Amino acid sequence: MSQLKELAIRLSDAQWEGRSFNCLPMPGAQEVLQVTLSDQDEIPLYVTITETQMLCIAYLFKKEEVKDDMLDELNEQCLQLNIPMPLSAFAKIDNQYTLFGALSTNSSFENIQKELVTLGENALEALEALENYLK
Repeated sequence: MSQLKELAIRLSDAQWEGRSFNCLPMPGAQEVLQVTLSDQDEIPLYVTITETQMLCIAYLFKKEEVKDDMLDELNEQCLQLNIPMPLSAFAKIDNQYTLFGALSTNSSFENIQKELVTLGENALEALEALENYLK
């Protein structure tokens, strides 16, 4: 059984800080697990595991959703928010702004749960902090 399938089974039976995890394997060439937190289904998290790391990503918004005259300010704000945001960092994949966290493949199950919950909370806070830049 793959590490990701094993993680999906464990997460489906787990709770962290009162939250449960709903896991859905995503079809495709790369094995990806979609995880939604019980109280936050509007921003799913995507998890993939490579030989060297476990990557957790929350897709926030597309570049087209940014007000035309505010793109530079938004990018500056994202850079400034990277430091105070625990366990997460902003990134851009193609035209999609994201928030991500990375863990060692040897991370404890407790740390994985903590990372997912923290990333979910940070994604909501990031959207709130950046809402003035969006159309």
